[in-house]
Amino acid sequence: MRKFPEPITNLVAAFSRLPGVGPKTALRYVYYMLKQPKADLHVMARALLELGEKIQTCPTCFTYTEKPLCEQCADSRRDKAVLCVVEEPRDISTIEATGFYRGFYHVLGGTLSPIEGITPDALRIRELVGRIQAGGVSEVILALSPTTQGETTILYLTKLLSPHVQVTRLARGLPMGATLEFADEVTLGDALRGRRKL
Repeated sequence: MRKFPEPITNLVAAFSRLPGVGPKTALRYVYYMLKQPKADLHVMARALLELGEKIQTCPTCFTYTEKPLCEQCADSRRDKAVLCVVEEPRDISTIEATGFYRGFYHVLGGTLSPIEGITPDALRIRELVGRIQAGGVSEVILALSPTTQGETTILYLTKLLSPHVQVTRLARGLPMGATLEFADEVTLGDALRGRRKL
């Protein structure tokens, strides 16, 4: 492989850490950035630094926020009795785009996958149980992607939570193997309206 100056090699290595980006794509990104005005590079560098310095995890629902509590957890008009469990923080914005859901959220941080070493202890299940035990929650909506890992997680959480609260899931209509991130608002809104008890 051709030897590049150290700054190019370092940035290729940094880009290669992004999901779906291999060394060739990373090198294309670096060459593109080398053609950009220095001012644009400084703007991008500042944005990356601010991301690391200003964004934190909400201590209640575990989404990303710039404030002590995220926008949803700080909203007193939301329905405290309903808790929507999602895999990742990006799923919250997808559900919020429907304009249908007005409860609170809980981000698990992934789904169960024993083959990959993701067990219940690796997810925020203990915190979820703690929120339910604190009282006030009457329904938990399991809004997980309909993948094998998502279905496994739904079965596990249903068994764990159903003695304490009503557990529902998104209605079918989302294709098996799809992720919430790519679902359109109409389909996701229908899935929320058509959720059923497990």
